[in-house]
Amino acid sequence: MITFDVHHDVANVTLSRPNKQNALTLNMFQSLDNIIREIRKNRQIRAVILHGDGQHFCAGLDVQSVMQHPMQIIKLLFKLLPGNQNLVQRVVLGWRTLPIPVYAAIQGNCLGGGLHIALGTDFRIATPDTQFAIMESRWGLCPDMGTSVILPSYLRQDHSLKLAFEAQRINALTAKEMGLITAIDDNPREYITKHIASLNQHSPDALAAIKLLYNQTYQSPSRALLWKETWYQIKLLVSKNTRIAMKNGVKGSEFRAYSQRGKWK
Repeated sequence: MITFDVHHDVANVTLSRPNKQNALTLNMFQSLDNIIREIRKNRQIRAVILHGDGQHFCAGLDVQSVMQHPMQIIKLLFKLLPGNQNLVQRVVLGWRTLPIPVYAAIQGNCLGGGLHIALGTDFRIATPDTQFAIMESRWGLCPDMGTSVILPSYLRQDHSLKLAFEAQRINALTAKEMGLITAIDDNPREYITKHIASLNQHSPDALAAIKLLYNQTYQSPSRALLWKETWYQIKLLVSKNTRIAMKNGVKGSEFRAYSQRGKWK
């Protein structure tokens, strides 16, 4: 479930499934996609704050729920043209198309898809005890939510590879040193509120122009990358090694050896 409200020209978007650490379902992806469109139409909104309900920001995709309904995978990955954004890519890259500052207030677990969504925002403020991870390789998959387009503006390539290869959690201090987050604060919402107040002294048109210009400056060409993200994920989903990885990824399961690597280029 996603809740959305606007107060004093600030849009608040809340991932609201606290009993599941706000793990993402198909319905939540669809809601975020619709909310981004709604915010884009409302020229009164001056900023967006994205946060999670409860103790965690988001534990990532609810893998068990999605895998039980294979049609949901198709809905998440479907695109009319190879270079177009699919649903999972739109809920990350969509925040960057908004001509206003977008913030993520992060606490607890910020893992997998949750981290990808946070990376789509302009400023990411986390509590000192926040944990971050790119989780896809644990399940035999690759990151496919559009962050291949934006990660080069945040991280060195070896840091990106290390995070994606290992699927290990890092703490907020390490994330800050890498460039994954903007700042660490005991109260991210208060930090963000003060920052929004300071920006309200500037012309919203100037802020819009700066954001859109700098996004083009720092963002890699996207269409070919977005297609490769989706194609590689589809290829992995039908791979024998992915089926093995799905079983190995379950906590407490006995490790099974992987088959020979497929053909990649």
